[in-house]
Amino acid sequence: MPEIRVPGLLTLAGLVAGLVCGALLAHSPEMDSALAIAGPVGSLWLQGLKMTILPLVAGLLFTGIVETAAAARAEAMAKRTMAFIFGSLAFSAFVGATVMPLLLSFSPPPEGVAVPGTQAPPQVPGIGDFLLSIMPTNVVTSAANDALLPVIIFVALFAVASLRLDEAPRRQLALLFEGMAGAMMVLIGWVLKVAPVGVFALGFSLAARSGVAAIGALAHYIVLVSTCGAVFLLLAYPLAAVIARKPLGRFAAAVLPAQVVAISTQSSLASLPTMLASCRRLGVATTTAEFVLPLAVTIFRATSPAMNVGVVIYAAHLAGVDLHPGAIAAGVFVAFLTTFGSVSLPGTVSFIASTAPIAAAMGVPLWPLAVLVAVEMLPDIMRTVGNVTMDVAVTASVDISRQSAPATTED
Repeated sequence: MPEIRVPGLLTLAGLVAGLVCGALLAHSPEMDSALAIAGPVGSLWLQGLKMTILPLVAGLLFTGIVETAAAARAEAMAKRTMAFIFGSLAFSAFVGATVMPLLLSFSPPPEGVAVPGTQAPPQVPGIGDFLLSIMPTNVVTSAANDALLPVIIFVALFAVASLRLDEAPRRQLALLFEGMAGAMMVLIGWVLKVAPVGVFALGFSLAARSGVAAIGALAHYIVLVSTCGAVFLLLAYPLAAVIARKPLGRFAAAVLPAQVVAISTQSSLASLPTMLASCRRLGVATTTAEFVLPLAVTIFRATSPAMNVGVVIYAAHLAGVDLHPGAIAAGVFVAFLTTFGSVSLPGTVSFIASTAPIAAAMGVPLWPLAVLVAVEMLPDIMRTVGNVTMDVAVTASVDISRQSAPATTED
């Protein structure tokens, strides 16, 4: 994928400046004039983000499913690894759908946060609507109506069907979708380069209507979404103790250096050498660690489904959208499926690419995500630490299962 540089600190500064300016002008005579400028600017930037979502998700999802299928066919160890990855990601999405509503019931967002614009909250699908929307009657019509769930289903089935083709046409299709995803990455990178301006406008509009409640809501959001990731992070320890049969103290000491690198770099890829060293300290076979960890870094982001679903549920509360079971089920399914299309990108880019399809499937508007992206660098620390810890725990678990499995020529 093309290298993309996102002005993360400038975006955060733009949000802070927008919130401060909006709060200062909240009750001044100039507020209406300022909102008349900030509102269209923020909406224009939102539209720029929105136009990239569908082709970006289609390209990444197709490529991710094809690459995941190729990895699963490799050998017995790969199949065991993929079993751990599939199970963990499905459970992660479930954690996000259960933990965030529970957290919000105990600690709701600050009162007084006003929704930008005058549009009514969108209609949220019920369980019957969700079941009827799984299979598109016309994928082009679904795309035109911003119905991402049936489009995602179609792209996933299309990717699986392409695996039955001969090598030449399958490779041509893969190159087409890979190229589309790469071009969309460049385009969304251009849109995010002006994120400080767009986020300033959105933050200004939010604070002008909500005052200091907007700042409190952002701090509250960071704590709750990070808690969703922390829940899954803590689950890595019993996984290592029960499945991998590693004493908790030994596992915690072995994985600590990798966690420190993860905090400082916010990159699982940069933490890979330290994760290999952690596996050596745990007595994991070198062949297992050198196979499983690069695969895990590529396609396994354990905290992503939990935190992404949590983000959208929180965004729904900010936007005043009541989520029915059908909407949450749609979000869980899309969060699990689109995780396989995620790539190693700056947190700001992956945040939009990962959460926007979930929001579309759940009937949640995009504007809260466009504001929350400015503070993503803080929850992203928890994402990386949780992913690194789970990568080491899963690697140790695969190694134990390899030792317990009957000897085969594949191993």
